[in-house]
Amino acid sequence: MPVIAPHTPDEWAAYYRLRYEVLRQPWGQPAGSEHADDDAAPTTTHALLLSPEGHAMAVGRLHPASPTQGQVRFMAVAPHQQGQGLGRQVLTYLEAAASTQGLEEVVLHSRQNAVPFYQRLGYAVVAPSHILFGTIPHFLMRKSLA
Repeated sequence: MPVIAPHTPDEWAAYYRLRYEVLRQPWGQPAGSEHADDDAAPTTTHALLLSPEGHAMAVGRLHPASPTQGQVRFMAVAPHQQGQGLGRQVLTYLEAAASTQGLEEVVLHSRQNAVPFYQRLGYAVVAPSHILFGTIPHFLMRKSLA
């Protein structure tokens, strides 16, 4: 299955459902917290990998953080499908979008348990970042696209 940008109401529903189920619900965050104010910005790129049945298997998004830098956020893979290369497919899609937009590097704030995943794909830890929901350490990571 190819990575796509969500377009239909069903695709958007699947996209946000996975963002909520993986990134918010396990920490008791309210429904709706999976949405970001800039999700609808024309400069934001959304990535969705659907199963043949129409369920989101992996998602992520990219937005410009500066004229030369993109930021990846909301990366999520369905728990029962992790370790199958789906996250790599979504990240490759987002990095290609960043290159097409003329961005020179990508940054992200990785949860501690995902740092090795990003390191395998060429990202380097820059510094500790923040602690989300009081329990999830994050690390600022960077990758040059040049």
